Amino acid sequence: MPPRRSYDQYCSAARALDVVGDRWTLLIVRELLAGPRRYTDLHADLPGVSTDVLASRLKDMERDGLTTRRRLPPPGAAYVYELTARGRELLPVLQALGAWGRPELGDRRPTDAVRAHWFALPLLRELEGDGLVEVRLDEGCFHVHAGAAEADGPVYGDGPAPADPDAVLTLDTPTCIALSRGDVSLPEAIRQGHVEVTGDSPLAKQLRES
Repeated sequence: MPPRRSYDQYCSAARALDVVGDRWTLLIVRELLAGPRRYTDLHADLPGVSTDVLASRLKDMERDGLTTRRRLPPPGAAYVYELTARGRELLPVLQALGAWGRPELGDRRPTDAVRAHWFALPLLRELEGDGLVEVRLDEGCFHVHAGAAEADGPVYGDGPAPADPDAVLTLDTPTCIALSRGDVSLPEAIRQGHVEVTGDSPLAKQLRES
């Protein structure tokens, strides 16, 4: 494998960008925060990336200690990619980058792709407390593990919650976009009736009373 390109600057920010500054790398991290993913799944949820670029980025990320590649046991027998502990440490980086990028969202363009689980990271910024939360949107359903920043498992996932959720949030896509842009906070959206919260757990009650 060719040597990694470098800014050759003795600066931690420059060194970090040596590792994650290439196009698509942080978005691959975003997808792998959902847990192990097959190459075909990654390619499907990263519209616009070429197969060659995706393969190259995954090799670079494995070399740099951000991801590992392993084979699933039968009957799966497929290879999956997953984040290492070092790769998971990029969660707060993505959170901060997403918060900084809020003013850039504007209105959704006709060419903009969207996946329901892309709303997971901005929603996690709004959630306080710990628990499994299922989110139901017009675009689809996903789930998040609130308070999972220090855990070893997935931070979020596509589709319904894998177990009984502590809370279920039901909202329309415009409300989710408003949350992503910072136009409204989650407590405000709940109080205004734009987000329905169901569940009897302490987390669900906390959300309703916030």
